[in-house]
Parts: sequence; structure tokens; C-alpha cells
Amino acid sequence: MSILSDRLSAEILQARQRVYTVGEPTPLQRLNLPGIQAPVYAKREDLGPIRAYKWRGAFNCMAALSQEARDKGIVAASAGNHAQGVALAARVLNCHATIFMPRSTPEVKQTEVRRHGGRHVKIMLHGDCYDETAAAAHEYTETHGCTFVHPYDDLVTMAGQGTLADEVVMSGEGPFDRAYVAIGGGGLAAGVSTLAKLLNPNVKVIGVEPEGAACMKASLEAGHVVSLPTANTIADGTAVKTPGDKVFPYIRDHVDQIITIPDTELVEAFLDVMEKHKMVVENSGLLSVAALRHLSCQGLNVVCVLSGGNMDVITMASLVQHGLIMRGRIFTFSVLLPDRPGALLSIADILARENGNVIKLEHNQFVNINRQSGVELKVTLEAFGHDHKDRILEALSQAGYQAHEVDTTDFYH
Repeated sequence: MSILSDRLSAEILQARQRVYTVGEPTPLQRLNLPGIQAPVYAKREDLGPIRAYKWRGAFNCMAALSQEARDKGIVAASAGNHAQGVALAARVLNCHATIFMPRSTPEVKQTEVRRHGGRHVKIMLHGDCYDETAAAAHEYTETHGCTFVHPYDDLVTMAGQGTLADEVVMSGEGPFDRAYVAIGGGGLAAGVSTLAKLLNPNVKVIGVEPEGAACMKASLEAGHVVSLPTANTIADGTAVKTPGDKVFPYIRDHVDQIITIPDTELVEAFLDVMEKHKMVVENSGLLSVAALRHLSCQGLNVVCVLSGGNMDVITMASLVQHGLIMRGRIFTFSVLLPDRPGALLSIADILARENGNVIKLEHNQFVNINRQSGVELKVTLEAFGHDHKDRILEALSQAGYQAHEVDTTDFYH
């Protein structure tokens, strides 16, 4: 281990003495996911005191500060979860925190910040991604002489996140052959990979980034920290354009590989964990689950960190809708019918025989100037998947109807 690794490992040992004053170790849960032929355990950070891992680093960093530094006022920048950790720490340590958050931060995260911090916090909405928000927070810190608590690019913050790896090792479910960890700025992966490698040198640590915000992968390929022009992903907690300078060497030395995940795979991962395990995991937390399909896990003992579960119901509804459509379990077809009594009934009979469940019907007599030449019927159906959907469309074709699939834009109305 290098001098850097020794320093971080020592800080993690100190963090053990602090973080458990506000939270308890989170459990490991065995996952049963379709197509994954390996024992996979989820580190359930969504069950922590703020439903995400960020309480560890935020509290460890703030508890390690002098009283004088805390009395100056804490400033933080966060996409949501670090903000909740800072808010919790501010209340427990009886100090005040001004928290900058992107304008796109889900309302559930803002509400939780206020709930955890109460009178000890003030929220400032600024910017469209973390980097823009952080720039405003740093300017505020310098102007007002406050103390900035970084969400990832700080040794003591990294150490707090590293306590997660200690809990995995002590769980009794190991030793693990592979660990999947999400990367935004890199603090979680730095802390986890450093301690994991210290305690189990044979473990392979896989970092996972959203495809639209893969700043760490770009930096590793360049050999130094680089900034992306944009960060475009539904995984708002990892929408970072520039990884941390202090974090970078730990990722370079201890993370074995980085995988990038498109947003569409996060949608499917959401359905998997919700339907199979009734768990609500936010998009950034799903990165580690989605990555399981990118490398063979056969014969390995695997752990993936579910980094958080703070998601508003509107986002949940959108993910469910898009996921069902992607998997062929909801689809819409359009067909022209003769404008005569019984035409709609004949379509209904075919759908009933094929076990298609009708969600919505739209009967439009005005698709043609001369409605005698045909009226349009649009039907939104529930099916069992793409094979079932294809059988329904084939049955309509065999009956002489020229049905074709069209976009399903919304099935809630």
C-alpha cells in the first residue's frame, strides 16, 4: 500500500469512532435478479438514516472540524444526498449549514434536507448540475468566510464513506470476489476500494458511471483529471462533470475497471429490483445493479453498493412507464376499421382470445375526411412481454386487420 492509501486507511479507522453516533451499519441482502448466475449481495445504503450513504462522509468531516470552523458556518454543494448528510450533521452538532443544490434537485430531496436539518439549514438552488452549483457554493464560502464541506474531494469525507467497506467485510458473507461501486465525483469508490483492497487484496473493484457523465473514465484515459463539457443522465446523484483531484489517485490505484451504463439500462434495473425485491433505489444507486450484466459473474461472490433510495414519486412513475414499454409489457397499436356496428367488437374478441388486457381505447372517426373509408382505433394493452405482443399483432393480421404499433406516450390518462 502507498503512503496515500495508508493515510486514508488510518482516517477510516478514525471514522469508525464518529459515524455510528448518528447511524447504524446497513445490512447486506441477497438479490435474485434475472439472468445473473451468481450470489449477489446488495449493500443497502438506502436503509441508512438519510436513505443514502452520504451521511457517513458528511458527518465524519463535520465532526472532525474544530468548533471554531463549525461556528463560521458550514457551506455545502450537493445534488441531494450529501445535502441531507450535512443537514443531519448540522442538527446533531448544533451548527448552521447553507446548502447549495441544483435547480433540478427532486423535491423529495429538498424536503428531506429540511426535515433532517430543521432550523439549522438554508437551501440555495443554483445551476443545472453539480459543478455549477459547487462554483456558486465556493464563491459564497469565500465571500462569507464559511467552512466548505466537500461531498467527495476530501480525505476525511472519503474516510467516512469507507466505513461502508468495513461493514461489508465484517458481514460474514464474504470473502467477495468482486465489488461494484457507483462513481460520481469518486469519494465513495475511493474510500471503499482503498479499504477493500487493504482487507482483501484479491477483490476486484468495479467502478460504474452513467454513460452521459463518465468523468472518471475520461480522466483515467487521459492520465489526469479532465472536465466533461456536459453531464447528461437520469442518475442525478452522479451527474458530475469533473472528478476530484484528491480522489483521482485512489481510483487510479485501487479501482480495477470502470463500466459506463446508458440510462435505458437504469430503467430496466429499476424494474428488476422493484418487482423482485420491492425496493425503491434511486438511479445512481442502480448503476451497480445494471453493471452486473456487463461482466460474467458466474462462480463469483459479488457485492454491489446500492448507494441510495431517495426518489420522488413522479420519477418512479416515469421509470415504471418507460420500463414496461421497453420490455413490451405495455404497447399501443393503431388499426383502421370500417365505420359500422360490431367492428370494435371483433377487435375486442381477438384481444380477449390472445389474453391482451386493454388499458385504454381511442376511437377517432375524423382521421379521414370520408369516415366511410375507415375510422382509426388506437388501443393501449398490457402484455407479458415482446413475444406476447408479437402474437397479438400477428393474430390481428391473420384476421385481416393491418394493425401497426405506435408510440405509447402515456397510459396514466
